[in-house]
Amino acid sequence: MEFAVPQDHPSLAGHFPGRPVVPGVVIVDHVVQAIQAHTGALAPLRLPQVKFVRPLLPGERAQVQLEGQAPRWRFRVLGAHGLLASGEVVAEARP
Repeated sequence: MEFAVPQDHPSLAGHFPGRPVVPGVVIVDHVVQAIQAHTGALAPLRLPQVKFVRPLLPGERAQVQLEGQAPRWRFRVLGAHGLLASGEVVAEARP
């Protein structure tokens, strides 16, 4: 799944003034959207491991790559200059 966060995205105000950077939570939200595009709605999620390697700037294209299947996925988010973030998403068992 490919995405770009527009320059007018509400999360960018104040993150950081004069040099906006896409917040990690917005990047992780795109990872979750990519998983849900394949699986549908998910149980509550855990992120036991997430590493942000370099910043994603507004308007830059990024691509989510997934490995695995329910309930555990490994992800990588790649930008024009290489790895932006990587980690693991785990769906909790439904009660």
